[in-house]
Amino acid sequence: MADTNNLLRFLTAEAKLPLAAAIAQAAGLQKANLVTIEHLAKTDFETLKAASATDKAAKATLAAAKRVSIKRKRGLPESSAPSSSKRAKIDPAEIKSPADIEASLALPASDLTEDDLANITLTTNRAPLLLAFAATLIKYTMPEQPTSSRLSLAQAVTSLNAQAKAANIGLGNSATAEKEGWGQGQSLVRVMAREVRVLKRWGYDWKSDAKVSAKDVKTEDSDQKLMDGGHHETPSAEDSPALLALDLEQLKRLDVPPIVSASASTAGLPVYHADSARNYIIKAFDSVYDDKVETKKKRPVAELAAEREANLGHLIKALDLLFRSWSVVLSSDDLDKRAWNWYVKVRPQVEAGRAGWGAKGQVKLKDVLDLRRPT
Repeated sequence: MADTNNLLRFLTAEAKLPLAAAIAQAAGLQKANLVTIEHLAKTDFETLKAASATDKAAKATLAAAKRVSIKRKRGLPESSAPSSSKRAKIDPAEIKSPADIEASLALPASDLTEDDLANITLTTNRAPLLLAFAATLIKYTMPEQPTSSRLSLAQAVTSLNAQAKAANIGLGNSATAEKEGWGQGQSLVRVMAREVRVLKRWGYDWKSDAKVSAKDVKTEDSDQKLMDGGHHETPSAEDSPALLALDLEQLKRLDVPPIVSASASTAGLPVYHADSARNYIIKAFDSVYDDKVETKKKRPVAELAAEREANLGHLIKALDLLFRSWSVVLSSDDLDKRAWNWYVKVRPQVEAGRAGWGAKGQVKLKDVLDLRRPT
């Protein structure tokens, strides 16, 4: 583990840290000269905590180091075999470049025709639908952003919306981090009419085979404008860096100032992780059957998981068709402004107030397709 790549592989594969958290953790460990499993396993928690980005990362790192150290002494393999799946998955230990990361986050696709899509009804709650809506929208409003950024930004929109809703119905603290101004000093982007604080990943070039390292992946602010209205040529990574959404509620819990200076290091600041967002929506959409016998029939877990993943692909294709139809006549700003109203028209109908919090309902893909621009 003498180099950064090996340290990152350990932190992602063994400590199970998301990539952004692993990068921040690796930077702190290198400064403290804690770069081998042997050193980490023998380090006391307080020392490791001082070198870590967060307490959670310190605990995960120490537990993983001790586990791997014991396995080495017993001559056992360090990583368990990856689970089987019809979908090809990339083992975190094999991730070496941003291109690999983006491939591991790819969302399911659908080969159904428009007529077939129109016959599909899904059961879900509002949050995963909003996340899928926002992630697909960003493909058209910020086409230069990779999948990891789209998922991170979409998760931020979903979380901010949930926090605002919870406060409105008396389920949460009315003084949200967003309202209190946490994250000031970082750039803002607008997604579905909501402003999201972001960190910029300078040097994160997912279109090449460049190696990922803590040195390469930096997040800092600039005066650059992040979004342009209208249609334009996709900017380069240098002109418009990949983004991660800042988790303001987590930032509020940390012992840091609410204003994040552009000149200060942003390593270790909490962000919304793309892998968590993907894992959330890929399990969130159930089929609706006309046949009551089919609905009640007990089915294998793997079969249900595959069906839910396929359902997400069908939903994304319907959303793609919607946004694509309007993107040829609307600017990015205008497309973003309309997206929230489209979401409201197709989201599950649930009871108002607390009674409807987290409740599930039906989403008809025909309703999504009917919102397309008339031809």
